[in-house]
Amino acid sequence: MSESNGKQNGTARQGNRPRLRVHYEENVRPKLAAELDLPNPHQAPKLEKIVLNAGLGDGKDNPKLLQSVRDELAVISGQRPVITRARKSISNFSLREGMPIGVMVTLRGARMYEFLDRFVSVATPRIRDFRGFSSRAFDGRGNYTAGIREQMVFPEVDYDAIVRIHGMNITFVTSTDRDDAAFMLLREMGMPFRGQPAVVA
Repeated sequence: MSESNGKQNGTARQGNRPRLRVHYEENVRPKLAAELDLPNPHQAPKLEKIVLNAGLGDGKDNPKLLQSVRDELAVISGQRPVITRARKSISNFSLREGMPIGVMVTLRGARMYEFLDRFVSVATPRIRDFRGFSSRAFDGRGNYTAGIREQMVFPEVDYDAIVRIHGMNITFVTSTDRDDAAFMLLREMGMPFRGQPAVVA
């Protein structure tokens, strides 16, 4: 299958499918099935969704900051985020039930693969003093969370429009409950792990 000449949102596509989806189906899935000794390649681990979550911290009473973070996650993900709210009041933190505490967006399908492509190819090389993500951030159920300290690593963010520098958590949810299998999946999809040879997807 030939790669289209154009790119959508800075991400290469092959035909109507994102490049990393094609890479997974044609290369990663059969390789994982063989390495994990699975009888059917379709039993191989796969990426189900990516969740971006940015907390507001002490800016929860700042409507301008809330809108700024929301706009930034929208341009980073290509999808409209939702506002996360406090489920109960906590007086020690001046937190009231229903108060905005963060912004979240969940990516699936084509947008998920396109975001992953931009994340590993464009954003991570822009992280200062980056030596790879820790392989210890799996949750014991096959999911991985990477912490980003500054939203400016994403070139889509307009630096002049930033209200406050903030970080975010990016959670990769997989179909497996095994951390080792999820690690193999993410590594083959191009995630740069510390101390591991780079895999070019």
